[in-house]
Amino acid sequence: MTNPINLKEPKGELSIRTVGMPGDTNPAGHIFGGWVLSQMDMAGAIHASSYTGTRVVTVAVDSMKFHKPIEIGDEVSCYTTIGRIGRSSVAIHIETWVRRARHGSPLMVTAGSYTYVAMDEDGEPTEIVPKNVK
Repeated sequence: MTNPINLKEPKGELSIRTVGMPGDTNPAGHIFGGWVLSQMDMAGAIHASSYTGTRVVTVAVDSMKFHKPIEIGDEVSCYTTIGRIGRSSVAIHIETWVRRARHGSPLMVTAGSYTYVAMDEDGEPTEIVPKNVK
């Protein structure tokens, strides 16, 4: 099995891009892990909603691994791919890549898998009828 941090390019669809800012740091001076989790959650929800054509809610963070820290000023990009598809749920694999100080080659820093449930207008789970297969 290939070590994920040795990947040379992201897999999946670019779902969100932002920059790590000083207000997002932990006491060690790196970007706070919770901030990264929330960016990944937004990226996964964007892809899941695009796929289902409905609003979605996060029901699980199935796996999460931090490979490298994110620094202040890093360009942070989350790439997403669809994993398992259930009756009303979809698992999204999310890779977080950075370009240090917004320059140079991308480096994968975090990867995880989140599960989302498709919701109807009444806020109830609904069967997924794919609108935009990616």
